[in-house]
Amino acid sequence: MAAPCPEDPSLERHFKGHRDAVTCVDFSLNMKQLASGSMDSCLMVWHMKPQSRAYRFTGHKDAVTCVNFSPSGHLLASGSRDKTVRIWVPNVKGESTVFRAHTATVRSVHFCSDGQSLVTASDDKTVKVWSTHRQKFLFSLSQHINWVRCAKFSPDGRLIVSASDDKTVKLWDKNSRECVHSYCEHGGFVTYVDFHPSGTCIAAAGMDNTVKVWDVRTHRLLQHYQLHSAAVNALSFHPSGNYLITASSDSTLKILDLMEGRLLYTLHGHQGPATTVAFSRTGEYFASGGSDEQVMVWKSNFDVDYGEVLKVQRPPATLASSAENLPAVDFPIPPGRGKSLESVQSQPPEPVSLPQTLTSTLEHIVGQLDVLTQTVSILEQRLTLTEDKLKQCLENQQLIMQRTTP
Repeated sequence: MAAPCPEDPSLERHFKGHRDAVTCVDFSLNMKQLASGSMDSCLMVWHMKPQSRAYRFTGHKDAVTCVNFSPSGHLLASGSRDKTVRIWVPNVKGESTVFRAHTATVRSVHFCSDGQSLVTASDDKTVKVWSTHRQKFLFSLSQHINWVRCAKFSPDGRLIVSASDDKTVKLWDKNSRECVHSYCEHGGFVTYVDFHPSGTCIAAAGMDNTVKVWDVRTHRLLQHYQLHSAAVNALSFHPSGNYLITASSDSTLKILDLMEGRLLYTLHGHQGPATTVAFSRTGEYFASGGSDEQVMVWKSNFDVDYGEVLKVQRPPATLASSAENLPAVDFPIPPGRGKSLESVQSQPPEPVSLPQTLTSTLEHIVGQLDVLTQTVSILEQRLTLTEDKLKQCLENQQLIMQRTTP
C-alpha cells in the first residue's frame, strides 16, 4: 500500500504580545512551551495548551536577541543587547540569574546536549563557553575579526561552529579549543549556522541571500541554495535530517528537501522580514517570528513518524584531515557541489522520467501558486489598510458631528 501523501504545512496558531520585532524562538523538549525574544526587551513563554496565559519575563535592559531551552526544558537562556546572558526558570515566577558575559551585544546562546555548558557569541568578536550551573566562564574562542552572529555545539558536544560578519564560518574543537577549519565561501555577513542532527555537516545562512551546506569532515561544499530574494536570517534542521527551513527578509519561509536538494514549500505568513524560525524537538511543528511582532506556530505535516524521529541512530561527527581515514558513515545528504546534486540512497529506486512538457507545466503551476499566495497576502494588507482608514474617517466624522452639534 502506498504511503499517504504529506499535506502542506499549515498555520496552527499565532501569538500576539510582543511590542516590537521578534528576534528568536525556541521550543521546549516536551512541546508544552515556546519561548520568544524581542526588540521590546521582553522574553515571552507561550503555552501550547489553548487558553493558557503566557509568561512575560522582564529583566533585560535592552533588546533580547537570542533564546534557547536547556535539553531538559527546566532552564531557559537568553542573550541581549545589554551585553548580559540570563538563565531563567520558565515558570510563573520567572526567576533568573544574570551574568555579564561579553563587552558588546550577545547575539547567540546555545546549551550543549548534556546541559552542562553554554556557548555564547557576541559583537565583541568572541565565542565564549560557560559552565551552566556555576555560571562560570570557561574559555574564549577569538579568531573572528568581526561580530559573531551565531555559535552552536555539535549534537555530541565535541565541536562548536560559529558564523560571523567577517564572512566566515569557523569550526572549533571544544577540547583543544583550536579552530579546525574556516569556511570562506559566503559573499557577505554570515547570519546563522547550525549542525545537521547527525553532526556530519553544517548549514549556514547569509546576507548574500544564500544557504550553504558543508561536510564537517572533508570540509567540502555539499549544497548551495540561492532561493531567497533578500538576506537569510535563520535556519533550522528537521530532527529527521531530511529537511531544512529558512527565514528571510523577503518575508518568506522556505522548506528545502535535503535528500533531493530542492525547494519544497514557500510560506508567506509574515508582513515584513521573517527574522527567526525553529522546528520543535520532534519536528511535528515549527515556529517563526518576524518584524511584524508576530509569533506563528505551523504544523509541519511531513510524512514522518514523529515518535520514531528521535530514536534514529545518528552517526557521530568525526574530524578527519583527509578523505582516506574517514569512518564508514551513512551520510545523510547527497554529495555534489553547487547545484548539481545527486540523490544517494542505499537501494536506488527504478528511474522515473517525466515528460519535459509535464515538468515545465508543474513548475509553472507552482510558480503561479506562489504568485497567488503573494497576491492574497497583499490583498489582506490592503484590506487592513482600508479598514483602518475607514475607521479613521468614521472617527473624524464623529468628531466633526460633535463639534457642529450645538
